[in-house]
Amino acid sequence: MNRTLPEEPTIWLLNGVGRCTGKLLQASRVACICDSFCEGRVHVAMAQLFPKSANVHARVVIAGIVVLACGAGWATSTIYWSPYTTEVDVPLQQPIPFSHKHHVTDDGIDCRYCHTSVEKSSFAGIPSTETCMTCHSQIWTDAPMLASVRESLASGRPVKWTRVNDLPEYVYFNHSVHVAKGIGCSDCHGRVDQMPLTRKAQTLYMRWCLDCHENPQKYIRPRDKVFDTAWQPPANQLEQGQELIRQYHVDTSGRLTNCGACHR
Repeated sequence: MNRTLPEEPTIWLLNGVGRCTGKLLQASRVACICDSFCEGRVHVAMAQLFPKSANVHARVVIAGIVVLACGAGWATSTIYWSPYTTEVDVPLQQPIPFSHKHHVTDDGIDCRYCHTSVEKSSFAGIPSTETCMTCHSQIWTDAPMLASVRESLASGRPVKWTRVNDLPEYVYFNHSVHVAKGIGCSDCHGRVDQMPLTRKAQTLYMRWCLDCHENPQKYIRPRDKVFDTAWQPPANQLEQGQELIRQYHVDTSGRLTNCGACHR
C-alpha cells in the first residue's frame, strides 16, 4: 500500500548509518544537512548524539590542555634555572665558616697562596691544614670556630670541605689552561673577595661555558689581571680581546666548541 508523505520536511530516525528502519518514527522538523540521506520530500538524518553544549565543552578542554602545557613548560624552565637546581648564590654548609672576603680583601692574601696548583694543574687545589696553620698557629690560636683545623693538624686527617663548584664527572676542565689563556678567577667564581661565605656564582651549565668558547674576546684579560677579582673589562674590551687572543694563541678554529673539547 502506498504511504502518503507529509507535506512539510520531516526527519526520520535511522538504524545504523544512512539506512531507514522503515518504521516511520517522526522526530522533529529541522533542516536536512546532508543531501545523500534525502528521499523525496522526506528528510532522513542520523539521531543527535551530542548536545549543543558539547562544542563549548570541547573548546574548554582544548584551551585547558594548551594552558596546562604552557604552564608545565614555564614551571620546568623556572625550576631548571632557579637556585634550587643551580645552587647559584646559595652558601653551602662548611665544617669551618671560611670567609674569602676576610682573607682576600682584609688580609690581602693572593688566590695562589691557598690554591697552589691553579697555574700548573687541572685542579686548582684545596689548601692543606698546614697552610691554614701557618697563620693560625700565631693568630686566633684558640678560636672556637677553628677547632676543626687544630683537630685536623693533630690527627693528620684533612678537613672535609663541601665543594662549591662541582662539575659532573663527564666534563673535563683544566684550570691551568684557562689561567694561561687570560681567563680570570672572577669570570667563573664571581667576586669571592666580597663573599663572607663562599657561594656558587655561575650555573656552570654547558650553554654558559659555550658563551665564552664561542666569543672569548669578550672575557679574556691580560695575564697580570687574572687573579685580580675586582677587574672590569675596559671600554675597548672587544679590540683588546682580539689582540690578546692573538698573543695567547687562543684557538678560534671552532675546536673549542667541539664536544671532545670538554667531554673526553
